[in-house]
Amino acid sequence: MKATIIDVAKESGVSVATVSRVVNGNYPVREKTRLKVEDAIKKLEYVPNLQARELNMQRSSSIGVVVPSFDNMFFVEVLDGIEEHLRQSSYSLLLACAQNDAAREEECVRDFITRNVSGVIVVSPNTEMVVSDFYENTAARLPLVFVNSAREVAGISYVTSDQSSGARAALEHLFHYGHERILFVQGENSDSYRIKEKVYRSVMQERGTFHEADIVNIGEGNRIETVENTMFILMDMMLGFAPTAIFCCNDLMAMGALNACQRMGRRVPQDISLIGYDNTALSRYTAPNLTTVDQHMGDLGREAARLMLAKIEDGVTENVVLANTVVERGTTGFRVEES
Repeated sequence: MKATIIDVAKESGVSVATVSRVVNGNYPVREKTRLKVEDAIKKLEYVPNLQARELNMQRSSSIGVVVPSFDNMFFVEVLDGIEEHLRQSSYSLLLACAQNDAAREEECVRDFITRNVSGVIVVSPNTEMVVSDFYENTAARLPLVFVNSAREVAGISYVTSDQSSGARAALEHLFHYGHERILFVQGENSDSYRIKEKVYRSVMQERGTFHEADIVNIGEGNRIETVENTMFILMDMMLGFAPTAIFCCNDLMAMGALNACQRMGRRVPQDISLIGYDNTALSRYTAPNLTTVDQHMGDLGREAARLMLAKIEDGVTENVVLANTVVERGTTGFRVEES
């Protein structure tokens, strides 16, 4: 027979109310008493009635997570980190996909609000949504955390990687191999692209090698179609001139760039070098393996979950920036003339 809260109270020698306080975490309980109750819960394999708990707390034991897409492994690996951290708490995860659409992103958040979630984590929020009043107004009544966005919005915690220094490191890596004419490939509606473009413009202008035409926008950057779209756009561009390197804002774009080079007979890295961004699992399985910038997606997810729990439990708003590192593999190097 399944253990009840009464069984736990008898086993630990405390009142039902005390067991309830330990389970819900809504009132202080002495450490010695709490440990006794937790031991009894484990021994009896007691499973709390979450529905009753949610009614008592006036909110659910769930945290909503909104991602733009499931096609980009970046988001999947961030989700793994969020889930890993939440697994250690009493909160579960509800997931929604915005399909790379600002209006759909708003719908996802509003749907979570109607489900009475305890908070919402938004991964790579759409820039249209961030600059509107929606998130600021929502944060006044619900804990919010952004991942992969460093926009300062009142009441919202965020965790992001230092994409400014990461972009600079990617360019310095290409300069090390003597590259000067570097294409910059980005998508749309993401702060991460905006930050990298700003660095690219600044660095290339400092070196006197900036060309406006070298900035390539391939449109939506987080769908599986991004690989093919990038490939065809770059194949058309490179008919007219031959850059010596390409810096892509994510690994999907870099895979498309690699396909374009191979279809056009450009050897990588002997004729042209490529660097991506994210260090998703797929980057290790291209041929050659992709040089990329590691955003440590699992750490981003774990930190987002930690920030959310701090927001729920203590009302703390905090911003965290994690370091990026270049992971050199097989798509960057010195140019080698054919003999």
